[in-house]
Amino acid sequence: MAIIIFLLGAIIGSFLNVCIYRIPKDESIIFPGSHCANCSTPLKWYDLIPVLSFLFLRGKCRYCGDKISLQYPVIELLSGIIFLIFYYRLGLNIDFSYYTFLFSIFIIIVLIDCRHQIIPNSLVLLILIGTFIYRLIEFFIYDKHLSLFNYLYGLLISVILFLLIFIISKGGIGGGDIKLIGVLGFILGFPEIILNIFLSFLIGAIISVFLLAFRIKNKKDPIPFGPFIILGFVVTFFWGEIIIDWYMLTMLR
Repeated sequence: MAIIIFLLGAIIGSFLNVCIYRIPKDESIIFPGSHCANCSTPLKWYDLIPVLSFLFLRGKCRYCGDKISLQYPVIELLSGIIFLIFYYRLGLNIDFSYYTFLFSIFIIIVLIDCRHQIIPNSLVLLILIGTFIYRLIEFFIYDKHLSLFNYLYGLLISVILFLLIFIISKGGIGGGDIKLIGVLGFILGFPEIILNIFLSFLIGAIISVFLLAFRIKNKKDPIPFGPFIILGFVVTFFWGEIIIDWYMLTMLR
């Protein structure tokens, strides 16, 4: 079963690559079918086997010989691994469906923001709609004691905090970052979203110093904040409860 789940994730990863390439260009993610970005030749099914096609073709287009970005097999592998992680963590259920959907969207956002310094509204809206449906299913089917207001509170608090940061920093963060953190607040609720915000700035500061120190970036180069927000979310999602409990115990001593 694990092999099937990994293959499913890798196939989804192949589709994510299409989204990463086409969404910033406002192109359809369905039509036309997959084709070489250089020569525009339509690709056959055997050119699209996740990871394996890249290896068999030695990283080059079968038709024009142009190099294929390493991003393609990396995203396919990453997506397959993410599906496996949630399969072993959650099993096959509504939670698995939701979180694999969520992290798949995260992959698209991170790559687009890193390349184009934008976070498409359509992706943030997709997360919001998916999360709203997931919360309703949770409430009506699994747990009618679920506090939906806590998630709305998380959304409100995160948006207010980022709006204040936006005003104080005079546009140091973008509108896409504000929308993204608001949706993550709706996912995590309070107080987890506060930890997410703190970790976002902490991770952002560490990585930015590293990029500047090794001259990968200079002071005038834009450094997208969306990936830091998502990294902060990942840490909060997997280890947030442990971190908050540790913090509370430390503060109460």
